[in-house]
Amino acid sequence: MTTLIIYYSQGGTTDLVARTLAKKLGAYLLRIQDLKNREGFANRLLSSISAFRESKTEIAPESVDLTPYDTIYFGTPTWSGNPTPAILTMIDRCNLRGKDVVLFATMDSNRGDANIERLEEKVKMRGARVIESFTIATKNKSPEKLISDTEAIIEMKDLMMYRR
Repeated sequence: MTTLIIYYSQGGTTDLVARTLAKKLGAYLLRIQDLKNREGFANRLLSSISAFRESKTEIAPESVDLTPYDTIYFGTPTWSGNPTPAILTMIDRCNLRGKDVVLFATMDSNRGDANIERLEEKVKMRGARVIESFTIATKNKSPEKLISDTEAIIEMKDLMMYRR
């Protein structure tokens, strides 16, 4: 059995964290695409409202077969203190019964804990067991610092022990 990291990233910081995790943990990656235009000031404002309301969105891929995986990571940026519509939509489409899940969120401020709490509620409703979670502050950090912070979390949380 193997590990899969499912994530959404708009600006690239969550992508960098997910790629660092995959490299260090030997995991597979699946980047979710939000098919709705989220660029520009007006669309970003509407995106924050959608995150707050937990609105669903059209995503690609539409779903994923998790049968080959026993440990699943879900990662998302934090929008208005909440998970993104894309990751919530994917979680709602997954059969997580019997899966071990690790949750992570990137954030500009200190509002990622509410994001993680909501993700935890969602995956537990789908039958998963949350084995670990973490947030990474990204504001004003270089890519090298984000990689270093992610590697430190892997060590601190002993995420290597969940590899199979």
